[in-house]
Amino acid sequence: MENYVREIALIGQKNFEKLRAARVAVFGIGGVGSYAAEALVRAGVGTIDFVDGDCVAASNLNRQLIALHSTLGKNKAEVMAARALDIDSAGNYTAYPLFFDQKTRDVFDFSRYSYVADCIDDVEAKALLLTCVREKNTPVISCMGAGNKLDGSAFRVADLEKTRECPLARIMRRKMKEAGVTGVRAVYSEEKPLSPDRALAAEGERLIGSLSFVPSAAGLLLAGEIVKSLIQ
Repeated sequence: MENYVREIALIGQKNFEKLRAARVAVFGIGGVGSYAAEALVRAGVGTIDFVDGDCVAASNLNRQLIALHSTLGKNKAEVMAARALDIDSAGNYTAYPLFFDQKTRDVFDFSRYSYVADCIDDVEAKALLLTCVREKNTPVISCMGAGNKLDGSAFRVADLEKTRECPLARIMRRKMKEAGVTGVRAVYSEEKPLSPDRALAAEGERLIGSLSFVPSAAGLLLAGEIVKSLIQ
C-alpha cells in the first residue's frame, strides 16, 4: 500500500500486517482522544471503533483535532470516523455516538478488541470502562489528566499503580484498588497542575485550562504505546 510504504520500511511487512489485523477502540474523542485516534488511523490499524456522545463546540477549537468551524455541532465520533475514511478508505471504522456508562456498557464486547484506549474525562465512566475491559483481560491504556498543564514533555507511561503527581491518577489508583483491577497502563504528566482563572468560567462550570500542544502530546504518546504493543 503506497500510503504506508515509509512505515513498512521501518517496521516490516509482518508487523504492518499485525496492525492491519488489529481492532482497537478509542473511548473519548476530545483533546487527547482525537490525536490518539488519528495516529492509530495513520499507523494503519485496520479496525477502529470511535466512541463519544459529545458534539464539537467552539471551545474545542483550540485543542481538538476534529474541531473545525465546519464540524461545529456534529458528533465527535462520527466526525472522527469520516475523517479516518478520508485518510484510509480501506480501513474499517465505526462511530458510536454515545457516552459510555452503565446503560451503554453492554453495547461493547471487550473480548474482541486487541487494545482499548481510554481517553474519557468523567471519573465514574473511566472507572467503569477500565473495570469492564480488564474483566475480559483485554489490554488497555488510560490517559490521566492533561488539563491545566503547560509542559507537553512531562508525560510518561507507567502502570497506573506507579503514577505520581497527577490528581486524576490518584483518584483512579484508589478506585481501581477498590475494584481489584490491575493491568492498566497509564499516560500521565509529572508536571504539577496550574490554577486557571476561574473568573472566565461560565456559571456552574468547572473550568479546566488547556493548550493545543499538551493534550495532543498525551494522545500521540498513548497511540505510540498501543502501536508498539501490537507489533511486539
